[in-house]
Amino acid sequence: MDRLAHSNVKSYARAKRVRAKIHGSKDRPRLSVKISNHHIIAQLIDDDAQRTLVYVSSVGSNSQTGSLSELADKIGSELGLKAKKAKITFVVFDRGSRLYHGRIKLLAEAARRQGLEF
Repeated sequence: MDRLAHSNVKSYARAKRVRAKIHGSKDRPRLSVKISNHHIIAQLIDDDAQRTLVYVSSVGSNSQTGSLSELADKIGSELGLKAKKAKITFVVFDRGSRLYHGRIKLLAEAARRQGLEF
């Protein structure tokens, strides 16, 4: 198995391990975060109804000045405001296959500053 395929398999296994322990509901949706090399996507998901309740993304926005860390902070704040508007205060954090560090941590702290609790 080449290096890239091995890395993808390990990443998928880490994401499944995290995902097996958490579940989003209407009262406490799952905050799913996806960070690529260029964009950040965050969404609140009701797993029972299989619906996305709140969605925030940097894709298609023209305000991509600065680093991805600054963008993560901005996306977290925007997600917190939209969640507040949708009357959502409690969430379950799904970090996927990534560590709670760096951009993931910045996004989570920005969402917490806006009133989300997890």
